[in-house]
Amino acid sequence: MTNEPSTEEATAPKRFRLLRDDDETGVSGTGEVAQGVLFSDGWFALHWIREPARMTTVYNDLDRMIQVHGHGGKTRIDFIDP
Repeated sequence: MTNEPSTEEATAPKRFRLLRDDDETGVSGTGEVAQGVLFSDGWFALHWIREPARMTTVYNDLDRMIQVHGHGGKTRIDFIDP
């Protein structure tokens, strides 16, 4: 028996939270502002959990999402799943 993940574990989606330390725009607030899922093929879905932008968006590039929503390093991704 090895410690390597099973095929199912290796390809399972991974949940994350988008945490904002400082809201320079004054729109989304601070703390947990969105929840997401990173899929095994690199695509991911991001769901905003606060008004006024309660919506879900899909991205194919994590770097692009951070470029748009990262607020210059004031937002970070916290993975829930290993």
